[in-house]
Amino acid sequence: MSFCKDCISGVRHEGTPEGKIETIGGVECYVATPSVDYPKSKVLLLLTDVFGYYLNNNKLLADDFAKNGFKVIVPDYLHGDPVPEDGMSGKIDFDLMAWFGGKYDKEGRGHTPEHTRPLLDKVIAALKEQGVTDFGVAGYCFGGRYGFDLAFDHVVKAVMVAHPSLLKNPEDLEKYASTAKAPLLINSCEVDQQFPKEAQAKADEILGGGKFAPGYERLYWDGCTHGFAVRGDMSNPKVKAGKEGAFKATVEFLLKHL
Repeated sequence: MSFCKDCISGVRHEGTPEGKIETIGGVECYVATPSVDYPKSKVLLLLTDVFGYYLNNNKLLADDFAKNGFKVIVPDYLHGDPVPEDGMSGKIDFDLMAWFGGKYDKEGRGHTPEHTRPLLDKVIAALKEQGVTDFGVAGYCFGGRYGFDLAFDHVVKAVMVAHPSLLKNPEDLEKYASTAKAPLLINSCEVDQQFPKEAQAKADEILGGGKFAPGYERLYWDGCTHGFAVRGDMSNPKVKAGKEGAFKATVEFLLKHL
């Protein structure tokens, strides 16, 4: 497994988050709740990039989904050890692979599935106890890995991943086709070392053309780079169109399948 420079690059988005921090299953989460009535049995899990809910962009994204009628939970599956925002701006020289292995965590915990997935499972279990029966996933970058894993385990009803990281190609795509039952939407882009055009084409080959019965769609956003759907430069017209288009498509997908 590896990352790329675009995994920690991007632009901080301005705005005032409207959600709140809650502890669910012993795990801190950012919670964005619709201001209108919504189905209490449904939750959208927003699975973040390596910056976690600590990055303003991720909070604002959760708020936007809530404004479209989804109760959104953003679990801190990074156990309080996200990549610092200065790592995105380039103000510090940050070793992402060392972070993945636990170098910066005071307890030496890494960010492999061994250390991160249990926290996600605790949140899901607690939400089920509260009466949630249907889970959707919006997984970005690092979070895309968990979108696939939750689909493999039949935990979630619908999965959207945007520029996913840490997927094995073609193994994970083949496993999704043979194992998962959740409809899948992939928001892909022009420049992406983590999910390059070869992987995009392989996904279409394996899952497209009606081969994956639950439903599969891949959108391609020209002029965009890995991370665009979360950390894109909104002053760039193509990136702005990609971010907003990917969000709109995700809302429509979730309204249909979740």
